[in-house]
Amino acid sequence: MPRRIHITGASGSGVSTLARDLATRLSSQVFDTDDFYWLPTDPPFHEKRPIPDRLRLMDEIFLPRRDWILAGSLHSWGAPVMARVTQVIFVTLDSAQRVARLRARERQRLGDRIRPGGDLEHEFRGFLDWAASYDDPDGPGRSRASHEAWLSTLQQPVIRLTSDRATTALADQAVAALDAADRGH
Repeated sequence: MPRRIHITGASGSGVSTLARDLATRLSSQVFDTDDFYWLPTDPPFHEKRPIPDRLRLMDEIFLPRRDWILAGSLHSWGAPVMARVTQVIFVTLDSAQRVARLRARERQRLGDRIRPGGDLEHEFRGFLDWAASYDDPDGPGRSRASHEAWLSTLQQPVIRLTSDRATTALADQAVAALDAADRGH
């Protein structure tokens, strides 16, 4: 049975880490929606790629394959991709833990550029504020409420995981849940 898995959740919840681990375990390839959503810029994540171009690239690069894992969010623009998905994994994590992970990740990635006086300090603070607002039902943009509403419309099995455990344990849980979902079909 083909496995075309979409893993989604809030920024910092462990979506990308879980996707990479599952790709290794399942001998699959992992792709990230950010690589299609954003045009390459320095610093990254400043210019959106038009939706038709995102979808065309995804179709050229991986969608026709039998198995793949897609990490990230596409709930507001990816209906054609979702038509090919066989399972969805929704990853959650407490807001404070997510923001702490994001802070550490961005410090490692951007270093002094996000420190006080750095050229990306303001953008970094805005990003953290945006990420922290995910659990606020009135927050801007992508939110837990919008994810939940979207998930409720899907035909695919939705596996819900909390990433407050070691990566290995989370991946073990994901594989077991995927196997159970496969047996249910």
